[in-house]
Amino acid sequence: MREPQIDYAAVFRALPGMVALLTPDLVYVDANDDFVRLSGRTREQLLGRYIFDVFPENPTDPASAGSLRETEASMLRTVATGERDTMALLRYDIEDATQPGRWEEHYWSPVNAPILGEDGKVALIAHRVEEVTELIRAFGGPGADTRARALEAEVYTRARELQEVNERLRTAHAREREVALALQAAMLPPPGPTGRHGAAVRYRPAVGALNVCGDWYDLVELPGGSLAVAVGDVVGHGLAAACVMGQLRSALSGATRLAEGPAQALDALDLYARSVEGAESTSVVTTFIGWDSRTITYSCAGHPPPALVHPDGTVTFLDRATDPSLAARPEPVPRLQAGTPFTEGSVLVLYTDGLIERHDEDIDAGLARLADSLARHRDADPEALADALLTDLLPPTGNTDDTALIVLRL
Repeated sequence: MREPQIDYAAVFRALPGMVALLTPDLVYVDANDDFVRLSGRTREQLLGRYIFDVFPENPTDPASAGSLRETEASMLRTVATGERDTMALLRYDIEDATQPGRWEEHYWSPVNAPILGEDGKVALIAHRVEEVTELIRAFGGPGADTRARALEAEVYTRARELQEVNERLRTAHAREREVALALQAAMLPPPGPTGRHGAAVRYRPAVGALNVCGDWYDLVELPGGSLAVAVGDVVGHGLAAACVMGQLRSALSGATRLAEGPAQALDALDLYARSVEGAESTSVVTTFIGWDSRTITYSCAGHPPPALVHPDGTVTFLDRATDPSLAARPEPVPRLQAGTPFTEGSVLVLYTDGLIERHDEDIDAGLARLADSLARHRDADPEALADALLTDLLPPTGNTDDTALIVLRL
């Protein structure tokens, strides 16, 4: 069965309710049919123009300027935070386009939502408006003005109360975000010196999540000059998952420095995970890189396999030492370990499942995409390669799962 070809421009025009698209500078770039009809402006009068040039304040009523200021502040908050902003009900006076100097009262309930570009920044604002003027005017007959004004006062009172609640929620959310950023900086620092072997790390939280969740990465210098590289993924999101992540990351970092190999390090981490609430089913993979022997030794606990990109562009997935995730077995069992040689100039990539997994496809499709991207960008330096992988593999609007990534030039 062929999938229908959808004309999204036609869908946008036909959307019920008033919807307009504006740039971060608050210039109209499109508007649907209802917006054009209910605003009393033609498409030509809207597109390419600054919002408040199209809808200036009513000079006969200074109170109308407050609605403009609130609308501008809401839109700029959306641009600054990348988050949806719901406004309280507004009285919005609109000048009749056919009768200059004649102003009509309108009552709008706006929502401003961000549309992100490929760089993750706000590229457009979706400005959706519920036109509720007719509701306000619904009180007809004798005494209509009195009842309408009473209703208007009641609506404004409730709207202001809602706006105060929204402000308090925004303040609380901002504080929570500050905590998350501090947690991220403490738990996921940039990689330390790796000699002449360049390394890059990336962390991308899930859409709608705080800036730190359950994924982690780590690079540890080992006695004798070797290097251990690991990534892990705690089940869940939010600060609770982040706290579990911090405990496991620290425990693995310590075990790695004492273990004879990656399997022994994961054995110790498995024992520790059984005593940490929320750590069960965590997936992790760790690799020990021997520079002198040019060998990668690895062990995997329920985690997607690391990828080794050879100088000729072939990609090998390190999948010969895979066991269940942490604390998944009733009793601890010694974990598997395997080794593989590498050639100087190869690239080792460790990642969490957010990079490759999609709910509507088999994991092999994601691994194939990863292999293709690695083969095409293998000659790039680690920083550029990490950016290329995120661009190629993550949806431009953001992913529903967290993603951690390490790229190491061998």
